[in-house]
Amino acid sequence: MADVKPRIKLDKKEVAKGGIIEVKTLVSHTMESGQRKDKDGKTIPRKILNKFTCDLNGKTIFSADIESAVSANPYFQFKIKPEESGALTFTWVDDDGSKIQATEQIKVA
Repeated sequence: MADVKPRIKLDKKEVAKGGIIEVKTLVSHTMESGQRKDKDGKTIPRKILNKFTCDLNGKTIFSADIESAVSANPYFQFKIKPEESGALTFTWVDDDGSKIQATEQIKVA
């Protein structure tokens, strides 16, 4: 999945201590539930992203378990209140164990 580039938008990359950053993420993925059939009537195998995490300097600050009911190209929007500057790492995990990752730097003043 190395060719997938997630889109990450932070409403600000620098915030005062105690401030809030709004995070929006979108990743391109078919999220195939395993319940559809192809044109030959064969079941299309399940292939979904099943976990999403957002870590700040290696510590998980937001996570979500994803189920097959989530539509293609999953979008997450959430707010964080970072206590320190550093790297926000976003990770999506596929059924086959492969990962899609992106990183954004933030600064807490």
